[in-house]
Amino acid sequence: MDIKEILKKLISYNTIRDNQNKEIMDFIESYLNNYNFTVERIEKCLIAYNSDNPNVGFIGHTDTVDYESWDGDPFELQEKNDKLIGLGTCDMKGGIASILSAISKLDLKKNKIALYFTNDEEISFNGIKTIRKKIVPENIIIGEPTNNIPIYGTKGVLELKVEFYGIKCHSSTPNKGINAIYECIKFIDEMKNYYENKLMNDKVEDFEVPYTTMNIGMIKGGESVNSVAGKCEISIDFRVAKEEQLETIIKKIKQILKNYNSKLIIKQNIPPKINRNDISFLENISSKKQTKCYLTEGSYIDKNFIILGPGPDTSHQKNEYITFNSLKETEQLYIKIIEFYNRGE
Repeated sequence: MDIKEILKKLISYNTIRDNQNKEIMDFIESYLNNYNFTVERIEKCLIAYNSDNPNVGFIGHTDTVDYESWDGDPFELQEKNDKLIGLGTCDMKGGIASILSAISKLDLKKNKIALYFTNDEEISFNGIKTIRKKIVPENIIIGEPTNNIPIYGTKGVLELKVEFYGIKCHSSTPNKGINAIYECIKFIDEMKNYYENKLMNDKVEDFEVPYTTMNIGMIKGGESVNSVAGKCEISIDFRVAKEEQLETIIKKIKQILKNYNSKLIIKQNIPPKINRNDISFLENISSKKQTKCYLTEGSYIDKNFIILGPGPDTSHQKNEYITFNSLKETEQLYIKIIEFYNRGE
């Protein structure tokens, strides 16, 4: 199968919320059996390797987001000029097609490779959480869409929920209660001051936004307009530039919350990841390395990783697409990366 045929087959599976997870994993397993890979199925994930000591690995998630509207059938690969259109072409079945096609062009006696195909990346990252301890190579490629720009680092995430408790009473006698919404607002003001005067001034030049960011994304409080709110809750998202800040931010929030009747819930606590390996070889054949502020599956593993995949990045968009030229370029870059990490073997 050529790379376009592989992508067409991958797109044909409806893997929204892992709907046809078994079918797409069956196809990948069957394909890799042709190249004598050992294959393991762990829950809804698939691991394949051609050596017990692989020098490089690839991670790719098979699930996609849902779609609201589409011109034509989202599960049928459409070609318009250089565009390859289909649900998941970009995020990230194009990357998977590139690695599978690259396998067919490599000398597998000289190149030791491990492949990790996961589920549930788009919602909860449950797939990578399931197999992360099984990942052997120290160097990993993650095939997310980057338009073939090597991404060498991502920020961490600290996601929190804070619940504030007041005393509910009738709005005509607010002096008899404590408004949890007011308490929440006071806390937000304190956090805004901490963010602007502390976090924004602690720079990490690796990142495009060179400091830890804070966003209060949701707030919910009260039950009716004629009642003093007895409860209010907020959700806060930090994109963390320094690993030590995960601890210091939580410590600071706990210190502030001593003055409130409240409860702190830590929903995610994931450190930033920076690949400090010299990847100048890749910059020489692709483009200058960059970082991103979002999470990938690389954030859940204790390995050096490069995020690299086709483009343009049209993830989660109507009529999602990549270009054929970009897809072929990704395949060639994967071949060169795999051969680089296997040099001297």
